[in-house]
Amino acid sequence: MTLDLSSLQKAVAALDNSINSYCTNQNNESLSNVDKETLKSGVIQNFEVAYELCWKFMKRWLEENAGGEVINALTIKELFRMSFERVLIKDVDAWFGYHKARNLTAHTYDGDNASKAFAAASEFIFDAKDFLKTLEDKND
Repeated sequence: MTLDLSSLQKAVAALDNSINSYCTNQNNESLSNVDKETLKSGVIQNFEVAYELCWKFMKRWLEENAGGEVINALTIKELFRMSFERVLIKDVDAWFGYHKARNLTAHTYDGDNASKAFAAASEFIFDAKDFLKTLEDKND
């Protein structure tokens, strides 16, 4: 079964666009600090959405290609490990880190957690693009 990747493609593109917008405007002196923080918050929100869709698409792909009943019983870390074994992702430890960063934003949202999530998002975009490309190549 071919997966409809359009929602993942849009989420990864939105994250990429928000990171690019932040980078373009972070030194823009005509923007207030509130405006810059709003741009940063957009990056974090797009990270949250893209991350969630990535692991859900990992699960969907594995259900279709590695046996659905087994996949449903996996923890998120086991899902990442299996995705690594199936060459869907290249660095399982990085994905563990993205999961941790995502959990920070889900439970408490303060300046320190926002900075950690933003940093994770800035790294995640490369792995998300790579994962999306892999899915596109394996989507048959």
